[in-house]
Order: sequence, then C-alpha cells, then structure tokens
Amino acid sequence: MNLSLTQRLSAVFAALLLACCGASAWLQVRANAMHEKEVVQDISRGLAAYIARNALLEDQSAIEPQALRQLFGQLMVVNPSVEVYLLDDQGRIRGHDAPAGHLVRDHVDLAPVKKLIDGGALPILGDDPRSATARKVFSAAPLRRGGYIYVVLQGEAHDRLAAQASRDAVMRTTLWSMALVAALGLVAGLVAFGLITRPLRRLTLEIRQFDSGDPGADPAGRAAEPMQRDEIAALQTAFRQMANRIETQWRALKQQDQERREMVANISHDLRTPLTSLHGYLETLSLKADKLTVEERQRYLAIALAQSAKVGGLAQSLFELARLEHGMVQAIPEEFSIVDLTQDVLEKFALPAEAKHLQLRAGVPPALPAVTADLGMIERVLTNLLDNAIRHTPAGGTVEVDLASQNGSVAVTVSDTGPGIPPALRESLFQRPFPSGGAHRGGGLGLLIVQRMLQLNGSQVRLVDGPVGQAGTMLTFLLPAASRAKRQAAQADSAVVR
Repeated sequence: MNLSLTQRLSAVFAALLLACCGASAWLQVRANAMHEKEVVQDISRGLAAYIARNALLEDQSAIEPQALRQLFGQLMVVNPSVEVYLLDDQGRIRGHDAPAGHLVRDHVDLAPVKKLIDGGALPILGDDPRSATARKVFSAAPLRRGGYIYVVLQGEAHDRLAAQASRDAVMRTTLWSMALVAALGLVAGLVAFGLITRPLRRLTLEIRQFDSGDPGADPAGRAAEPMQRDEIAALQTAFRQMANRIETQWRALKQQDQERREMVANISHDLRTPLTSLHGYLETLSLKADKLTVEERQRYLAIALAQSAKVGGLAQSLFELARLEHGMVQAIPEEFSIVDLTQDVLEKFALPAEAKHLQLRAGVPPALPAVTADLGMIERVLTNLLDNAIRHTPAGGTVEVDLASQNGSVAVTVSDTGPGIPPALRESLFQRPFPSGGAHRGGGLGLLIVQRMLQLNGSQVRLVDGPVGQAGTMLTFLLPAASRAKRQAAQADSAVVR
C-alpha cells in the first residue's frame, strides 16, 4: 500500500491506541473483580466462625456424614453462593455437600487459611475444592477439638449466575468505552500528526520545486532562518542553506565555464595571427625558394622563427596555467633577498628595453628586509609583469620597479607609462585573458599566471591608480617579510648541526 507518512503514523497510532484501550479494559475488569472479592471476603469474614459454633460440629468423631451433609445443605440453601467444607488439622476434606462428581480436590492448602485467621491483608485466595486450579476468596474458622470450617464465598452457583448476568453488560460497556476512547484519541492523533508533519510537507514541496528548477519557488532565494529547536524546522533551515551553497557554486561554475569559453576564444585569436604569419612565410619559402635572394630568405626565416617562438610561448603559458589551476604546483617558501632578485630580473630585460628605447628604473629603500616566499614563482611573477610592461609601453617611456617596507611586509610595485588599462577591463583583469591586439592593453595569460602564483604564496596582485594626470599602469603585490626570530632560529640550528 502506498500510504503517506501521516497515514502510516495514524495507522500505527490507532493500533497502539486500541491495544492500550484493550489492556486498560482488562486491567479495569480485573481490578473490579479483585475489589469485589475483597469486599465479599471482608463482609463474610465471620461466617465460618458462626457456623463453627453449631453444636453438631463440637465433636468431629461423633459426626454422622448424613447429618453433616444435611447441615451444610441447609446453610447453602440460605446462601446459595457459598460452599461449606469441614477440614481436619492437615487440610483434608472430612465433610461437604457437593454433588457427586463435583469435588475435584480432597485436600486444601492451610497456609491461606492460617493467614486469614491471623488477620492478613485482603483479599486472600484459597483452594477451590471443586476445581483443580482455581483459587477463590473464603472464610475459615478453627474448631475447638481440631479441624477447620472452610467456606468458599463465591462457589459454582455464584460463578454461573454472575457469568450469565454480567457477561454481556461488561462486554458491551468495555467495547463502548474502547470505541469512544479510540475515536477521541484518533481524532486528536490525526490533528497532532497534521501539525507535526506540516513542516515536513512544506520541506518536501520546497525540495521538489528546487529539483524542478522553478526559480519562483527556489528556496535558495529565501533568507536563511535562525536555527530552531524543532528538528524538522532545523532540517528545513539546513536544506535552505545547502540550496544557497549549491546555487552559489552553480553560478560560480557557470561563470568559470563562461570564462573558459572566452579564454579559449581569445587564445585561439592570439594563436591565429602568428600561425597564419608562420604558414605564409614558410609557404613563400617553399614556392619561391629559387627566386628569393639570400637576404630575403634569411629575413623570412627570422620572421617565421619569431612567430614559431611566439606560438611556443603561448603553448608553454597554457601548460603552466593548467598546472597551476589543477593544483599540480605547490609553493615552497624560503627566505631570500627581494632586492637581489629584482636586480637580476631587471638585468634580464636590459637589452629588450634598450631596443625599444625604454628606461628601466628600480626604487629600493635602504635596509629593506628579506622576504619569505617561493623564489622561483616570485621570479616568474616579476618576469611576467616586466615583460608585459615593456611590450605595452611605447618608445621613450619608462618602466619602474619600486620596493617598500609596509607593516611587516614588502610591497613590490611595477609601473609603466603605457596606455593603461581601460575601465571596462579593470574588474576582470586577473580573471580571464583578452586578445592582445587592438589599441588598448588587456589582460593575458601572463597576468593569470601571476595571480595564481601569488595566491599560492598567500598574496595577490592589485591594479592601483597612479598619480593624477599620469598615464600608464601600476600593479602591486605584498610579500611577507622574513622574521628575525626565524632567521636566528635557523642560524642556531645550523650551528648545532655543525
């Protein structure tokens, strides 16, 4: 059966309610029966003592069985619900008025008899001589010359009449009470289960709407509620928070996919120009090899080699960026002098700058502390920034690297006097590459590599505004200064090793 949670809970609750009603009715009937026995035994406690005072019972040895049976028969006629028995000192039955075949026991346990005579708490149940297992309330009294009068207060006649008179009434009352309690409890249970499962149904609806992609009912668009003590409400809040995270991650994935598509398109654009030029010059050399002079062939070969190097550089940058993006490269921090590294990188670009008639400058303050970072990555960062600045700075311009101490760090700033970055490209300058052609300078693979490497070293490159009225681009990043305590500890360790 395909039942809802509310229906299953209601069915289980109804079954438990009926079971509890049945158990309660049984306990009530049993309690009433025990109360009745206690009342009957308390009222009839002196009945056996009254019978024991009869003169016929003074001497058991002289009692005639027929006279005793006649006496007991007369007593039972007066009160048909009782059964009278004469017991000896060992509990054996010496006299009775039971019909033939009705007497099952010939012996009665005397422990309950003595307990009743001693005034024990009622009700006290004793053996029923007319049943092998039944125990009933009784009255008992000792005789002067030994033995006991034993009176079963609710005999066979009582049981038969009581069963006939009350079976239907008790059953009817019990069934009506069970039905009434079950109906009231079921209504209350259904209302309670409806209130309890309402948040669960609402959460299920939200999950279905979220799964169907309905933006109008998307729980990710709702404000997260504070944590509540209600478990279902807490689950609903947790789902909304999870939906918010999924939605955020989904937007980030879509953004990354869009950036990847743009990067592929831009890189394809950058590769098309050198590949076309390379193919054209190689085709010219192949078709007109006999007609070209030596100087022309050399010039064509030089151009083809330059375009080939450009393609190789782009391929190498793509490979390096892929390794950085997929976590295949990890930073290995070490302590080094940023001043020496800056000088080495500037010397590497001295000839390209001279060829474009550019001025390379370095602003280095005195007593600049060493830094802690990955030396190879920071060298690549400075190389990419200087190469980018030199390529986009017109002849006669200036490219400058400034170092400065700043709040426990060293700030590295690379500036140029080129055309600068257009405002439209500033926000996403370090997120995706743009075609390198055109009148304006744009971001490229080099800047992406710079940003990823600095992130691995706990830093990031920022585009800052230069002095008012001055054109160009100014990029800066921070490196943590090496701790003096770390340097002293390293020196102490090296001394111990020596």
